[in-house]
This record gives sequence, structure tokens and C-alpha cells, in this order.
Amino acid sequence: MTNPNTSAIPNSEQESSANTRLDRAELARIIRDWFAENGRDLPWRHDGFGAWGILVSEIMLQQTPVIRVIPRLEQWLERWPTPADLAAAAPGDAVRAWARLGYPRRALNLHAAATAIAEQHNNVVPEDVPTLLALPGIGDYTARAVASFAYGHRHPVVDTNVRRVIARAVNGSGEAGPPSTKRDLAAMELLLPDDLAAAQATNAAVMELGAIVCTAKKPLCEQCPVRDLCAWRAAGYPVYEGKKQVVQKKFEGSDRQVRGLILAELRASDVPVTAAEIEQVWSDAEQRDRALAGLLKDGLAVAEDSGYVLP
Repeated sequence: MTNPNTSAIPNSEQESSANTRLDRAELARIIRDWFAENGRDLPWRHDGFGAWGILVSEIMLQQTPVIRVIPRLEQWLERWPTPADLAAAAPGDAVRAWARLGYPRRALNLHAAATAIAEQHNNVVPEDVPTLLALPGIGDYTARAVASFAYGHRHPVVDTNVRRVIARAVNGSGEAGPPSTKRDLAAMELLLPDDLAAAQATNAAVMELGAIVCTAKKPLCEQCPVRDLCAWRAAGYPVYEGKKQVVQKKFEGSDRQVRGLILAELRASDVPVTAAEIEQVWSDAEQRDRALAGLLKDGLAVAEDSGYVLP
């Protein structure tokens, strides 16, 4: 990445000491103060939003932009305000309600998690990470996010945005490189204060900074609250030359696109969709059959005598 700023960096900044650049407590405090004034007003940040709503939002937000999640989240929670409400519905209803959020397997995972919460946890979302991890489809990030944001427990919460902020501000690297759960959690742990409320705020604040200021492309460095402490800026914005994170293949023409088209047909129909109707969705028979087979394997489609339906 080239220097995101046109202004020269003073020699005094380039020569700043490691102690200044790596004052993690000060770095975290400044980011928290910035977040208190500049954080976006998002539904899941409101007092009383509830652990179930936060769990649903965290799953929806994985690889889906906030602007697309908010209206779908509101509809979802209005229809299924508790885990038991979702558990009582058919899995296919969850897939249909997921609409075009992408990665619809998440809808099935959320339905399975809701069923486990209703049946095994008295309809209350667990608050400790090990129990959350035992729920179907709940990974390390989601478990830690729920434990921190819903219950205020002190856990490092790391997503792509957090990794980028730490890579730049602390490590002086333009990119974070491939993820490493152990290393990434340890790095975020060093930023968390002992105070529970401050730790929770730090998780949210660093994530927000990476989402709207320290972005992957065209970071707004002159608007960054920690620009004077940023190791990457102090070093002159060196170009990242390390290992690259795997980049997902483009959507157009991919199996993901074909899966989405087939799934859209299933969502739109109240009766089984015939093989002949699915043939109209995509001209490449081999790719179409592969996509359909994947949907069947993932449980997102079910074959019946007269055609295919949602689960």
C-alpha cells in the first residue's frame, strides 16, 4: 500500500521511541475516548438489547455489511424475539427469512443454536465462552463477542478490523497477514484494561476504529485519534511484504452465485421446485449440478419426489 497521506512525516515522529509507540494502555484509552464520541449508533449497542439479539447480530454481521444487516435483524427479532421462538419454526423458515444476507448456512447454524439454547439452557443465551462454543455453529469469535458485549466479561474479541488496527498501530505493519487465533488474541489481550467496562469498551472501540477509520483501503490516517502513537505512521507507512491473507474468489460466475440463484428459487416457492425449473437458473449443467449437490449436502435443500424444497 502506498502512503495514504500526502504530508511529510516529521523526523521527530520517525525517531519516536518504542516506548511511545507501544504504550498500549494509552493507545487503548485514546481509542475508547474517540469511540465514546464517534461510535456509530447501532441497535446492538443500545442498553437492554439483550444477549439473544447480540448473538443474532454477530452471526449476521459475519461477512455482511452493517447497512444490510440492520433491517434484516429488526425483522428477525420481531418475528423470533427469543431462541425458543426460532426453535419452534422450521429450519426452512430461517433460511427463507435470511433472504440475501449471504452465506445462508449461517441461518441453519443459528436455528440449531437457538434449539440448543431453548432445550438445554432454559431459553437463556449462555454467558461463558466454553458453553457458547458448545452451541452448534458458534465459533471462537462469536462466543467471545457475546460474552463481552452481552455480558461484560473480559475477553479479547478479534475480527479483521481489530487485526488491522493492531498490525498498524502496534506492529508498524500495513497489513495483518494471515490470521492466527493464538497470536491475535494475545495481541488484543495486551490492549485490554483490567476494568470490565473499560475492557468491553476497548473491544468495541478498536473494532470500530478499524471499520470506519483504519480501513483496509484508503485509511483516514489524518482523522485517526492515535496517529501520533501509530507505529506504521512513524515508520513512514512501509509497504507490507509478508504473507498475504487468502482472498476470496470473485462472486460473479462462482459456485456461490449459482447456489444463491437456486436457493432464491426455493425461497420464492411454496411448492417443490422441479429439476426442470432449476435447469433454467444456470446454463452450465456441471456447475449447476455441483451447486445443487452442495446445497443438499449442507442441508439447505431437501430432495423430494416432486422436486426440491427448503429444509
